[in-house]
Amino acid sequence: MEASHVERGTDPSRSKGRSVVVAVALGLVGYLFAAVVVGITAFALMAAGIPLLDQPTLLLAVSVVMGQGVAFGLFAILYLRYTDRGLGFVRARMPSLRDLVWVVGGVVALFVGLFALSALFATLGIESASNAVEEFGEQDPRVFLLLVPLSFLFIGPGEELLYRGVVQGRLRESFGPWVAIGIASAIFAAVHVFSLQGAGKLAYLAILLVLSPVLGAAYEWTDNLVVPALIHGAFNAVQFYAAYLGATGGLPN
Repeated sequence: MEASHVERGTDPSRSKGRSVVVAVALGLVGYLFAAVVVGITAFALMAAGIPLLDQPTLLLAVSVVMGQGVAFGLFAILYLRYTDRGLGFVRARMPSLRDLVWVVGGVVALFVGLFALSALFATLGIESASNAVEEFGEQDPRVFLLLVPLSFLFIGPGEELLYRGVVQGRLRESFGPWVAIGIASAIFAAVHVFSLQGAGKLAYLAILLVLSPVLGAAYEWTDNLVVPALIHGAFNAVQFYAAYLGATGGLPN
């Protein structure tokens, strides 16, 4: 099994290199594992006569629940058990009032960063790529509305468990918290390339790379994974609801 600490006589530089390789593998394999789980689930449902391809809202719900929810969670738990780290490796508890202040501050920081980078790119004439979710929303704007609760229930918790709780936690063992935040943020940004469409992928990834450390820092400062999960969920939910209003021109009935 993978050792969780540097053994006596082990070259520290080799241990750090191994940590980076393991972290990158966790980020990529976790994403691929989710894709496989979603694919198998979708195939099973279509074989049962459910026309997923004709129902974008249902298809996206299956993708989020089985991908970010089930697959990311299962993959993280399997890794922690296999390496004898246990579930206690991920620091999580009910949020305190201080934690909730961090949540509000984190959401504000993310939107300030997003608006600033968007304005900068617009000034420079740089376009950002679109996410595959936008294509679903063009077919049925209700997709955006569905993603509001799913952001809090599955997207935020699932992605933060894997990329902050496990990947960043694994890096922290060798590098300490702040270097771990930077490397984990780069891995988190990189895996999103698979969900992007059109030109401007580097611009989109640059935004993620700049914003992601806010989530990593929130985890390290509060010792509570619930905090970045709520920040992530709220940040996504607000954007999805704004996209719904933009697509429909008004409030839902």
